[in-house]
Amino acid sequence: MHPQPMPVDAYVALGANLGDRLQQLRTAVARLDADAGIRVVAASPLYEGPAHTLTPGEKQPPYLNAVVHLRTRHLPEALLDVLLALEHRAGRDRRAGRWAPRPLDLDLLVYDALTCSTPTLTLPHPRLGNRRFVLRPLADLAPNLYVPPPYDTTVRILLDRCPDPTPLVRLPQPLWTGELPPP
Repeated sequence: MHPQPMPVDAYVALGANLGDRLQQLRTAVARLDADAGIRVVAASPLYEGPAHTLTPGEKQPPYLNAVVHLRTRHLPEALLDVLLALEHRAGRDRRAGRWAPRPLDLDLLVYDALTCSTPTLTLPHPRLGNRRFVLRPLADLAPNLYVPPPYDTTVRILLDRCPDPTPLVRLPQPLWTGELPPP
């Protein structure tokens, strides 16, 4: 029998711009919390903003975005597998490409103080410092969180330096209430 790894803190970005966006995000958080190796510690406020697209002027529905703080016993690659399975279950087709609209997008942003670069996973997330729609909710949740190299600074400083001018609207409804939403 292998010993269970010690739990570590991880932060995951959530986004959706297809279907019932709020329901998709709430269901994803509930399913994360239901996983035996994961506990949802906290969730950021929800933000709505325009989709980032490959082609200027391309029309896509706006995104809802948030970040959750997890305590997990999963190793990084196993946690990534959980996230990808949840995206697939929600109907995401990864063959559609990085800029395609999606019912659910889950990105592992930070896993403890780990830095890594493999064919399937880079930590911290390689575009974290350039995405206001990720940094704003992450700063609400953990402004003093240290983000390891190549960033080597706090979330608050990354947000202050973020070159992304995308306007975001903070929504009043909560993302996570600790209950599984109705099907």
